[in-house]
Amino acid sequence: MGAGTGLLETLKNAGKSARLFCATPAPAKFNYLPHHDTITSDPSVFTDTDVDTVVVLDSGDLRYAGVHHHLYNHRAEIINIDHHPTNENYGAYNLVRTDYSSTSEIIFHFLRFNGARLNHLSATALLTGIITDTDNFTNAATSARAMAVASELIATGANLNLINARTVQNKTVGSLRLWGLVLSRLVKHSDDLASTYVKNEDWKNHDVPESEAEGIANFLNNLDSAKAALILKETPDGKIKGSFRTTRDDTDVAAMAKRLGGGGHKKAAGFTVEGTVESVLARILTNT
Repeated sequence: MGAGTGLLETLKNAGKSARLFCATPAPAKFNYLPHHDTITSDPSVFTDTDVDTVVVLDSGDLRYAGVHHHLYNHRAEIINIDHHPTNENYGAYNLVRTDYSSTSEIIFHFLRFNGARLNHLSATALLTGIITDTDNFTNAATSARAMAVASELIATGANLNLINARTVQNKTVGSLRLWGLVLSRLVKHSDDLASTYVKNEDWKNHDVPESEAEGIANFLNNLDSAKAALILKETPDGKIKGSFRTTRDDTDVAAMAKRLGGGGHKKAAGFTVEGTVESVLARILTNT
């Protein structure tokens, strides 16, 4: 969201014709980002004859981005911009930097290298991407370079107070009760893995969107009695979405996620598969 809206704002200001597609509806908590209200999940945008370039952001493969069907035999050139080590380099042009904190940080350097001018809107968007991907500068993706970029974005006009209010200090009573329920289900299976889960009925019972559980995976990094933590989430379409986290240098959760068709970083990775919470957890425990 941060990389996409920041890039779009800069392209629009440069007189370029561009649209932003997201395979799932854009989370409402990011409605402060520029062009949030123009983001579409309508795949008909790919059938427009004037689409000659597709930039795919922050996705290791086209399946994860939810666009592989739309781009099959498409005439557009694909530009792949990402920071995940499991990236498949699927683009005609691949700007993949695994040493960067986030795709938003890559976008910042790309735009600066090409002499593009950022304003307070694009700066706020890119800083949002950096802050959320580094978990507010607390996880392993944090670097001196990322902190320096954040400083430059704030100097450009990025609204840090607004970002923190919307991404960190935005918990409702319902979301905190959901967190309590999910944490009460936390089980330590071995010294290697602890896990918990969220079911579709939990979202309904607490009247919160699925995005409210995003921070739980990162919160589980506080565990000191297991090498890795896992949260499994039922999706509305009947699949299971998993998120692995670790702070250990001797544990590679990207390798664990890849065995289930996913990917990501060594210390933060995910996957989406068919099945139930119970069956997917059994598969994981068999392979750990």
